[in-house]
Amino acid sequence: MKSSMYKSLWILILCLSISCNTKNKQTTTLEVEEVSLISGSVASAHPLATKAGQDVLDKGGNAFDAAITIAAALNVVEPMMSGLGGYGTIMIYDAKTEHIRYLNPSGRFPENTNTDLMRAPTPDFMINRFGPKSISTPGNLNAWEAMHSTYGSLKWNGLFDSAINYAENGFTISATTSRYIKRAFDDFSDYTKSFYGKEGKPLEEGDKLIQTDLASTFKHIASEGGASFYNGEIAKTIDTQMKEVGSFLSIEDLKNNKAEWWEPLKMNYRGYDVYTASLPANSFAAFVNLGVMKQFPKEELEHNTPDYLHRFAEMTKESYKARLAYSFDPDVQKAPLDSLFAPETLKTIATQLSTDKVTDFVPPFSEESKNTTHFVVIDKWGNIVSATQTLGNVFGSRIMVEGTGVFFNNSMAYSTFEPKGNPMDAFPGRHKLSGDCPVIIMKDGKSWAALGSPGGHTITQNVPQIIFNLIDFNMTMQEAIDAPKISFVEPNYIRVDPDLSEDTINALKAKGHDIRKGSIGNANGVKINRDADGNIISLEAGIDRRGDGRSAIVDH
Repeated sequence: MKSSMYKSLWILILCLSISCNTKNKQTTTLEVEEVSLISGSVASAHPLATKAGQDVLDKGGNAFDAAITIAAALNVVEPMMSGLGGYGTIMIYDAKTEHIRYLNPSGRFPENTNTDLMRAPTPDFMINRFGPKSISTPGNLNAWEAMHSTYGSLKWNGLFDSAINYAENGFTISATTSRYIKRAFDDFSDYTKSFYGKEGKPLEEGDKLIQTDLASTFKHIASEGGASFYNGEIAKTIDTQMKEVGSFLSIEDLKNNKAEWWEPLKMNYRGYDVYTASLPANSFAAFVNLGVMKQFPKEELEHNTPDYLHRFAEMTKESYKARLAYSFDPDVQKAPLDSLFAPETLKTIATQLSTDKVTDFVPPFSEESKNTTHFVVIDKWGNIVSATQTLGNVFGSRIMVEGTGVFFNNSMAYSTFEPKGNPMDAFPGRHKLSGDCPVIIMKDGKSWAALGSPGGHTITQNVPQIIFNLIDFNMTMQEAIDAPKISFVEPNYIRVDPDLSEDTINALKAKGHDIRKGSIGNANGVKINRDADGNIISLEAGIDRRGDGRSAIVDH
């Protein structure tokens, strides 16, 4: 990053006032402030996690240090969405080498996986949805350690101070967190209820959540590293309890788990280079939307008109087809994505889209969870981390290993078991496929934006719409996230943001769309503004103000 980054400059700071009281809407105020140094920007799904990331940047840490701190803090303050027992997808930009990489923390299916138990007419074939047989190998912690060993600047043991503090001393839960606790409470063990309940009832908004065992786990990780979780005393505790409850997961799966670095996917969209995760993530589905939309001249696009939204819904059905056809474990089979993204293929898809009526499509796999989290960090050197992490569903499998405070994922729920042996089946020892889509965007060889969204099947629809808003309609990051969005949902309806106008909704209904209102993702992102010489002059952070998220520009 050039030295001009450090000159005194005027920046536009997006200050977000956050309230956990649902009666008070979040408000956005804009201030202009003179600063001598931009330390970076953080956008995450929870204000305490954002603050934890800010603190690391304030101490001189880089984006990679801050990302680990944020991820650990989110485990504590947003425990239903992600954590040590989960998995995810991480995109990074190393400013020193100007290299973008994909770090895969997805983990693998346990070696003892027996998917015949999940196929009808086997009794209880739905056991993969929740509970012990829904659990696969968690990969997040290994990825954090791999990122730190390659790019970290601060000492590992100091990166978990915020998580330990929040877990040990507690924090006041929001209405959102309380609602999720109530949804899952009946499935919790007595041990889990001792943390998430009070006098046998779920914690309410305004109550304090204290997680002493999780604090202890993070203390071990801080002092001993990831080995404590994957091959130490914590691993032995996990192994013992997984055997007791009948899970496929074993200590051998934990020992064998490794984070992996992969080359990302790249697509040019109207002069901007968009990077996202390659397989085993299914992020490529978002590129189908980008590639098809690129076939239509920018000047012909009218934002969120019925025709525009209808076109988007129809092209999304094509991205679903592509996802089904090309979702492979790259260790087993290479997907022919070059053919999928060939100009002639994308042009054919674009010309065949219906313009005035709905086409039917029923993908043979279930709707995914939207219970995920995303965060973005940019530091003063220009390093970027854009990460999506998840437990699968809310609180994952609902299984918390006693003594650890760690919830484990239910990623087995997102496999497709019929027909046996299909690419999305759960093969023992193979990579899990994920629907995450963290994105880094470059313009003229320089970082321009980073963003992502939770939301299960909506992720690869939410992210392209934000990109279109940024590039095609010149919106700020906050405007791009705020704008109403839609999501095609199988078998054949469209979920629309409640803020979409009734006239537009009625026009979509007239084209044959079945419309249902509902939330779509919980995105966040950061946009980088540069002067004519390419020097950074300001950062725009944006969050979905319908969630508990917070963004911050860190300055000195």
